[in-house]
Amino acid sequence: MFVSIIIPTLNEEHHLPLLLESVKRQKFNDYEIIIADAGSQDKTREIAKHYSCTIVEGGLPGPGRNRGAARARGDLLLFLDADVALPEGFFENSLRELQERNLQVASFFLVPHHTLSRTFVPRARQRYHWFLFHLFYNIPIVLLGKLLPHAAMGIFIEKTLFQALRGFDEQITMAEDHDLARRASKQARYGIIRSTKLFVSPRRFTKDGWLKTYALYLAVELHMIFKGPVKTKKFQYKFDHYLTKKKKKL
Repeated sequence: MFVSIIIPTLNEEHHLPLLLESVKRQKFNDYEIIIADAGSQDKTREIAKHYSCTIVEGGLPGPGRNRGAARARGDLLLFLDADVALPEGFFENSLRELQERNLQVASFFLVPHHTLSRTFVPRARQRYHWFLFHLFYNIPIVLLGKLLPHAAMGIFIEKTLFQALRGFDEQITMAEDHDLARRASKQARYGIIRSTKLFVSPRRFTKDGWLKTYALYLAVELHMIFKGPVKTKKFQYKFDHYLTKKKKKL
């Protein structure tokens, strides 16, 4: 099966090479990589060209992913954030499980990986970060999987299903990935991949603080449950929030 990997970017020269190298190291090679770039002013596009990626004009993550999907040649789409990395055997394990469980849309357990962080993180804090990820994300997505499907930082979805859903809702200001999973689960079989995982950067949490970040995500979750998809600017996603002050001025 041919897979189209779609990655929205904005000034990701630090993280993107780590992700692309983790893709390159896989034994599976039946894929293309599409970078939906939102006007990077660092070496992001240069790095993408070096790895022979297709580059399309992006925007915020939802619109960027949609534009990438419009160029995709694969029957299966894999949306990844730029600050993640794939473990060994990712494609062999996940594609086999998709087929065995007849999943048409799926996401992953998230594991913080500190080689994806800009700063050294003591081993004790690494264990603390893993505990928090496991407690506040991995366990809830299993317990609430059938009632409230989640998909963050990595999503597999069949292209025909994605097209039938008209892609990501570009009016949503935050959690458009969860919204896609919930809409998809009403028409197709959804699940969390168990045979592999996704390494993720803890930058969102270390910059804003763990409690503040989880409080924000909880507020977004409650909004989705009681009021529907988040289309208010109150929770608007800040795509360049993790850049340095110097790069923001460029």
